[in-house]
Amino acid sequence: MLAARRSFSPALLAAALCAGCAIVPSADWQTLKSEHAVLLEENRAQTARVQNLQSHCRNVEDQLMRTEEELALLDEEYQISRQKLDSYQFDRTQLSAQFQGMIGRMRPLSPEVRARLAEISRRYPQLRLDPQSGIAKLDTDILFDIGTSELKPAAEETLRELVTVLKSPAARDLKVLVVGHTDDQPVARKPARDNYRDNFDLSAGRAVAVCEALEQMGLPEERMGVASFAAHQPVAPNITPVDRQKNRRVELFVLAPDVPVIGWTETIPSVY
Repeated sequence: MLAARRSFSPALLAAALCAGCAIVPSADWQTLKSEHAVLLEENRAQTARVQNLQSHCRNVEDQLMRTEEELALLDEEYQISRQKLDSYQFDRTQLSAQFQGMIGRMRPLSPEVRARLAEISRRYPQLRLDPQSGIAKLDTDILFDIGTSELKPAAEETLRELVTVLKSPAARDLKVLVVGHTDDQPVARKPARDNYRDNFDLSAGRAVAVCEALEQMGLPEERMGVASFAAHQPVAPNITPVDRQKNRRVELFVLAPDVPVIGWTETIPSVY
């Protein structure tokens, strides 16, 4: 009996083990297979999510690099624009100093004319005026719609009062220089784009429109001149809408006969 047990063969052992496997219930086996399949599917899903996150991370890194490059370019453009604006402001300060010196040398407006101009500016806030020099600035938003040179009816009363002063005996030898300005936004939208090539064209058109209105109100055309500076004489940085509105303006200079103005031969006869 002992010999039989000692000579128990591997084949018999395997058969015994296989027989033991057979005792696992089929339902449990199917359950294990299902759980295994579920785990495999969850593993695949987790792997896919990891891959998606890695791809998203790479995209975010690329976008961040592009944004940093764009910010660097914008900063460079801003510095250039800042330098240009500082240069414009310096030039304007120099011109203003020269102009103030010229005002100091010229014959001042008569007290009557100064008083009447001051009264107009008090009653019409859209007309900002220095009675001593005769320099006036009309808010463009009062005069024109954006992108047009068609004078608004609301501006006519102010201009008419100004003409009344200029036609008075005390001011009959004074002249008017009308200067148009714009902001730095290009003429890009219709209908403005169809009517004006650029900001020089637009600012000149507005100055001419004011001159035509003054002439229709009785101011002789030989007493008027027109200039156009487009966006090249800003009074504020062209950054915010409020600043750009300040730069969209029409200025009127009431000039005494001895103020030198290029093109008016009687003001600088030595040149002609």
